[in-house]
This record gives sequence, structure tokens and C-alpha cells, in this order.
Amino acid sequence: MGYEHSLPKSFRYAFSGVRTALREEPNFKIHILIAILAAILGFFLKLAPIEWLVLTLTIAMVLILELMNTSLEVMVDIVSPEIHEKAKIAKDVAAASVLLASISAVIVGIVIFLPKILVFLALTK
Repeated sequence: MGYEHSLPKSFRYAFSGVRTALREEPNFKIHILIAILAAILGFFLKLAPIEWLVLTLTIAMVLILELMNTSLEVMVDIVSPEIHEKAKIAKDVAAASVLLASISAVIVGIVIFLPKILVFLALTK
């Protein structure tokens, strides 16, 4: 099928995609900001290794789905620039995957962080 690229070029293309998403996709910026805040809170609350693993995988899931959603939206716009019901379905379902991942991430955050925050608050009284 397609082009042969060196490994360094493949990485450059991938990082270019991340830069493009950061520059052009407000929701990706929001997800990155929340991920950074979660990591800072994780360091502050001294998460256990398994909690870091779950948090990292959860953050990755949201970011990956946001990137896939963006990719699908751009491709649908190229293939079907006019409004088409099937194109709308494809875009809406892709957006729904990000929504579900984000809701799941909030639940994971509550399960991981809330008990630690409550203990911290109880100790500071």
C-alpha cells in the first residue's frame, strides 16, 4: 500500500499530529490541561504504582479517542463536505466515544483521588 518512511520520520509525523491537535482542537487542549492537573495532584497525593497505571491508561484513553475523533471528523469533512445524515452519524458516534471515555475518566478520578483528598482534609483539621 503506501509510503515507506524511516522511523525518525514516522515519529516526526506523529508529533506533528499532536502539535496540530494542540493548536487547532480546543477540546484536546482541555484534556491535556486536565491530564496535567491530575498528574500534579497524583504527585501531591503520592499515588501508588497501580493508581498511576490506572490514571495513565485512563488519560491515554481519553487523549487517543480525542485524536481519533478529530481524525474522523476531518476525513468525513473531506469525503462529505455537504451535510449528509451518515456523515453526521459517524461524527456524532466518534464524539460519543470521547464523551464516554471522559465520563469514565471522571469516575476513575473520583475513585482514586476522593479518598486521598478526604484523608488529607481530615489530617489538616
